[in-house]
Amino acid sequence: MTDTPKIRLRGVHKSFGPKVVLDGIDLDVGRGESVVIIGGSGVGKSVTLKCVLGLLTPDAGTIEVDGVDVTRIGARDREEVNQKFGMLFQGGALFDSLSVWENVAFGLVQGRRMARARARDVAIEKLAAVGLGADVGALYPAELSGGMQKRVGLARAIAAEPEIIFFDEPTTGLDPIMADVINGLITKCVRDLGATALSITHDMVSARKIADHMAMLFRGQIIWSGPTGDIDSSGNPYVDQFVNGRAEGPIKMELRAL
Repeated sequence: MTDTPKIRLRGVHKSFGPKVVLDGIDLDVGRGESVVIIGGSGVGKSVTLKCVLGLLTPDAGTIEVDGVDVTRIGARDREEVNQKFGMLFQGGALFDSLSVWENVAFGLVQGRRMARARARDVAIEKLAAVGLGADVGALYPAELSGGMQKRVGLARAIAAEPEIIFFDEPTTGLDPIMADVINGLITKCVRDLGATALSITHDMVSARKIADHMAMLFRGQIIWSGPTGDIDSSGNPYVDQFVNGRAEGPIKMELRAL
């Protein structure tokens, strides 16, 4: 096995006008690992993910996927890289006008030109992988609960059996029981595919369940990273305050200074 990380960020900067969001991000995501970026709202987690996905272009730094700096490649090469990706969006992002199976198969039909009959079979198979029966495939998103919509989104994310799966706040809006179900499905699907996972969340319960490694983002930089089991003994007061959900601490002091 190569030691080259599946994803590597070095010195990534991103600003919007005078507002600096990312101020030199360094992060490695090993092959087959599940890495979760934690941090409060507005610290740049989503911007980091969008930079890796190619939805935003960093102002400086490098982002490598399988050793290739994707910030310096053309559109055609970028499209080839994107074929390695699957994505579970925060809000589900299902198409209301398409049936469930058509949502799951959307990338297969539109992106990979798979025949609809074959794509439907794959969609039903992936729905089963997230605990949904074939009958659900004929329904429309409006007929589903929030938890079922999230499962459909996960089925779509794994439909093409991607090498890398991104999870954007995967348990937002779910009750604790359904959130635990989704966390379990994420762990199972990533393991079964042998995929690499990069997630962002402020939900520590979710992060602890799905992460092999965690990295905390604060004020535009990764201030701590390491194995999930080490986070409670990080020795970093910012990390300690965040993971324990304490109102008092250095993060609150920083906010007061603004």
